[in-house]
Amino acid sequence: MNFSPYLNFNGNCKEAFEFYAEVLGGEIIVLSTFAEAPPEADMPPEVSDQVMHAQLKVGEQIIMASDAPTTFQPAQGMHITIGVDTPEEAERIYEALSEGGNIIMPMEETFWAQRFAMVTDRFGTPWMVNCDKPIP
Repeated sequence: MNFSPYLNFNGNCKEAFEFYAEVLGGEIIVLSTFAEAPPEADMPPEVSDQVMHAQLKVGEQIIMASDAPTTFQPAQGMHITIGVDTPEEAERIYEALSEGGNIIMPMEETFWAQRFAMVTDRFGTPWMVNCDKPIP
């Protein structure tokens, strides 16, 4: 069994996924637009360039997403947690996700982590960035 986050965006899924691929070192492996839907789906022309389904592969992990042209709601009550091996990698990712976003908890050392932060990025996705302390 595995779990994959499925994110919804308000018309900027492609831009968000290109940003995440760059920041996280991943690869967009699927990016389908509503224009590719079968005719019987009867999609309004104004959403034809929006993303119907996308998949971003980061290592062995998959994040999926789409634009939600009629049902978009900002993410609530959850965060996507990124676990990294070094404080430097935590700082790099945090800085990128923070740009234009909303810092909830700045990057700092905690009792469990060398570095930990919480941020909602400029696309509205809430993240936790965590670099655990070494286990003695």
